[in-house]
Formats: sequence, structure tokens, C-alpha cells
Amino acid sequence: MGLREGKMIRFNNDYNKPAHSEVLKAINDISDVSYPGYGLDELCEKAKAEIKKYINKPEAEVHFLVGGTQTNFIVIASALRNYQSVISADSGHISVHETGAIENTGHKVETATGKDGKLTASQVREVAENYKISGVKEHITEPKMVYISFPTEFGTIYSKKELEAISAVCKEYGLYFFADGARLSYGLAAEGNDVTMEDLANLTDVFYCGGTKCGAMFGEAVVITNKELMTGFRSYMKQNGALLAKGWLLGAQFNALFENGLYFKIAESAVKYAMKIKKAFKDKGIKAYIESPTNQQFVILTQTQMDKLSAKYAFEYEGRYDETSHIVRFCTSWANTEEEVNELVGDIGRI
Repeated sequence: MGLREGKMIRFNNDYNKPAHSEVLKAINDISDVSYPGYGLDELCEKAKAEIKKYINKPEAEVHFLVGGTQTNFIVIASALRNYQSVISADSGHISVHETGAIENTGHKVETATGKDGKLTASQVREVAENYKISGVKEHITEPKMVYISFPTEFGTIYSKKELEAISAVCKEYGLYFFADGARLSYGLAAEGNDVTMEDLANLTDVFYCGGTKCGAMFGEAVVITNKELMTGFRSYMKQNGALLAKGWLLGAQFNALFENGLYFKIAESAVKYAMKIKKAFKDKGIKAYIESPTNQQFVILTQTQMDKLSAKYAFEYEGRYDETSHIVRFCTSWANTEEEVNELVGDIGRI
């Protein structure tokens, strides 16, 4: 039976369960302990140290925020002057899924048509070069930051070579390079991935390790490696409501995720299950909308197929593909069980 006490089996996103049991235990273990506020506690310091072990940059700064959109606009707006803009793929989260949060801070999002959700070094160069040769710099926004996500909104990942190419263009034109890691653990766990957290630290100016979608109850860990972006960052957090008074709750969660590599382990099962679902659709002759190696799988279904699966499973509608079919997303997470996945696979074979 696909229903659990009247509830759907959820493949609609990767944040539909509270938190991994080890994270919940870490919070419960400190329920009777008092700490200083605003992240000035030993749990946050320990979590920062654990994260720094994976990037080999002791001089980096780590800051804990609550959610992805908040993190994106804080990082971008704190880095840019009010006449500067950020470059993104047209499908980038900051461009399509943040209700104008970046624009609300006074910064334009300059988009380029992404291939499989990815921005290329040549696209970055084109935007930067057009500004350089415009002859009217004071009349247009100055591109100053490049935004990507790893994985992308379509679940695709950048190779190390692709990141190196973007990083080189950023250095050539004096642009900051920012990687959104809301689903970072799933990207790192993908088959064929050759990028590490240390690579991200070396190639970007700032990136973050997502917690909300990767086993935490809430939270994102921002890693800043460029000293220019460190000045006043906590002040900007506070000014914009992002400095959590009970900051130790973030420290406890990220310590639980990173001290024994849990962050990486729990993503492996999610990706494994996603590949199993991907194969089930392929075996049924159902086309993928895009080839994704991570926990997000996009497929093209007819209305009848959607109706049959939606009776038991929650998944995300992405839009119309043509007159008779639709694009949908099945998203696995650290919380999905093998039983749930096997049940879905069986039902895919019967639609």
C-alpha cells in the first residue's frame, strides 16, 4: 500500500522530513544546556573547525544562516555595491525561485541561457566583455559576481574543469565567484563527480554547504575564502534578520553532519535511490527531460501517467512539455527508504 496512515509517499522535495536522527539527537542532547547567543558558542566553533577540515583553509570564515534564499541575498548584497549586478544562468534559483529577493536588495540579476542549467565560462566572459567595451559604463549595471549552484536546478553538476574555466574568467575580469550549495551533498555524491569541497574553496570566493535539504532541520553554512567579502558580513547578517539568537542550534546540527562525515554518507543513499527511479522510468520507455546524476530526476509524463502516480506519490509539477505531456520532478532525499523507492519503481512499471 502506498499510503502511510493516509499520507502520501513524498518525492516532491528533499526537505519534507524534520531532520536526520543524529541531528535531532544532537539538539536533544543540549536541551538542558545554556549557551551564549548569536553563534558565539563552542558548538558553532567546533562545527566551523569540522567544515574547515574538508577545505584545508584554516583562514576561511564560516557563518551559519537559516535558509537558502536568505543566504543567497545576504551573500550577494553584502558583496556588491548598489550599481553592481550578478550573472546567473536563466534557470538559476536567484533568477526564478526567490520572488525577486536579489532585485529587492537593489541588484540586477543578469541571465544567460544555461545548457542543462549550467552557466559557461564563455557566457561569463561575454557579459563581462560587453560591459568592458560598452563605452557607457555609468549608464548600465556593472557585473561583479557570478552565481552558480552545485548541483543546478536541474540536478546537473559542473566538472572541475568547468569550474576552473569560470574561476579563471572571474579572476581575469575581477568578478566574485559564488556557488550555491543548497544541495551540495547530493552533488558531491553523484557518480562521475570530480569536485570536492576543497576544490570549491579554491575556485570560488564564497560557497555554502546546504543543511536544510541535506539532513539538517534548518541551516546553511557559508564559507568565505576571499578576505574582501569577510568585512562586515556578520553586521550585514544582523541588519537583515539573518543572525540567529539561538545560534548554537545551528552549530549543533552542522557538527552532527560533519564531525563523522554524515553529510556525505546520507546523500549517497539518496543518489542511489534516484538512479533506481531513473532506471525504472527508462525501462518503461519514459523519457528523461534532462540527464541528471543527482537526487533530482526530471521526466516527461502523460496526464494519465501523472494521475496514476499522483494517487500515491507526491512529486513536483514543472510545466507543460507539449500538448499531451508534462515535465515532473521526482526528488529523493536522505530520508527516503528502500521500501518507498521499491514501491514507486513497481508502480512505474505498471503505469
